[in-house]
Amino acid sequence: MNALLRCLCCCVLVGSAGRASADPPTAPPIDVLGPAVAAAPSGAAQRAAWEQRRRAVRAAVEQAMGPLPSPDRPVPLDVRVVEDRVAGNVRLRKLSYCTDAADRRATAWLLAPRTAPTVRAPAALCLHQTVEIGKDEPAGLGGNPHLHYARELAERGYVTLAPDYPSFGEYAYEFAEARYASGSMKAIYDNVRAVDLLQTLDEVDPRRIAAIGHSLGGHNAIFTAFFEPRIGAVVSCCGFTRFHRYYGGKLAGWTSPRYMPRIAERYGNDPDRVPFDFPELIACLAPRPLLAVAPLGDDNFAVEGVRETIAGAGRAYALLGVAENLQAVYPDCDHDFPADERRQAYRFLDEHLGHEAPRSYE
Repeated sequence: MNALLRCLCCCVLVGSAGRASADPPTAPPIDVLGPAVAAAPSGAAQRAAWEQRRRAVRAAVEQAMGPLPSPDRPVPLDVRVVEDRVAGNVRLRKLSYCTDAADRRATAWLLAPRTAPTVRAPAALCLHQTVEIGKDEPAGLGGNPHLHYARELAERGYVTLAPDYPSFGEYAYEFAEARYASGSMKAIYDNVRAVDLLQTLDEVDPRRIAAIGHSLGGHNAIFTAFFEPRIGAVVSCCGFTRFHRYYGGKLAGWTSPRYMPRIAERYGNDPDRVPFDFPELIACLAPRPLLAVAPLGDDNFAVEGVRETIAGAGRAYALLGVAENLQAVYPDCDHDFPADERRQAYRFLDEHLGHEAPRSYE
């Protein structure tokens, strides 16, 4: 209980200064743990009840996104290198590979230090924002210099993989394909196969894989980690808020074919009816570490909903005795990933993946 109180106090204090959210306080409280956990007589019983609650949350998420594919024999990746170049001290290889069909290929940039490490390195799945050039932006080949995190992490000693989200970059895709109920689930499964790919690489430590992303990439990282336990740590920048806080509860932005059409079709764009919310999603990542970067001036994802999410999800982290693994920072800027917060994010990953960055990088 003391750990729980410490977590809740921390969540109230972090980021309490600065700009206030313009959103009215209309988001209802959410019981992340559920009544069964509260009614359990001991810590062990509470944790067992939490595992049941976690399974219920997954079922609720799949109501909105559709089920995660689980084929007995996944399609062979059939990885091909289609481009190989060097930029500074980083080697970039463009890969083509299959995820769910032998006649359709995804593309990604694989980045690594130019000088091969003497031991297997940690890896990061680097997921891009809503930008037409897709994977090129995190790889440092265009777009916003603040979002070149795949390149920066590679300079720091990581092996990074930056794939295209379906329909961006070089990844042509028709979301009307009946196999997936949502573009979100299509992207999640593609990312699961990207983890498969990373684990085949001799230079990667398969036990040390993270996910990082901004905006679309920020919630894509959370969604993927929710379904993929091999992701050991997550950084989400400008990636979420409570559904009730998203433009005052107007959820149309979540309902295009690229995301979750069922939010409109089944739940009438009503945040009271959507069967899950981000406090539950992030709670289900516990005990894995997550850092949220939530700018005070983000007009896409209201900061007040981030604070509510961290406070709610923090109860699960406290229950498992790892309150310190859930962190949030609130820079005074707009929808951005500033340099100070990127450095903090990279150190967060270093700490939790057991990586020591080269001194030359710092």
